[in-house]
Amino acid sequence: MRLLLDTCTFLWLAADAPELTTAARQGCSDPGNEIFLSALSAWEIAIKHRLGRLPLPEAPNRYVTSRRQWLRIEALPFDEACAAHDVLLPPHHRDPFDRGLVSQAILNGMTIVTPDETIARYPAPVLW
Repeated sequence: MRLLLDTCTFLWLAADAPELTTAARQGCSDPGNEIFLSALSAWEIAIKHRLGRLPLPEAPNRYVTSRRQWLRIEALPFDEACAAHDVLLPPHHRDPFDRGLVSQAILNGMTIVTPDETIARYPAPVLW
């Protein structure tokens, strides 16, 4: 299975946080699954850190890269096709980062690992 992590899922996974469900932990630790982090999530983390809403033990560029590599998560670029796909999505979610993740999941045949019930309303599989 190809899994795309929501930003909060990545942060919880990196911190081994109790918020992760058993299903999410197992999916992310299964060696048969491919795990991805979108460039959108890296951008969202950087913005929230700069605004003082997300404390991190090091600069976001180092934190995201080091934790992603440590957890063996692949980087997923955000491309033009995914950006343009937004217009085809129903207006369930107003967060552009989440809408971008939904577009990436749909176009790349991925399952999104997220607790976000609004994302689950889109036609992309969700694991939580």
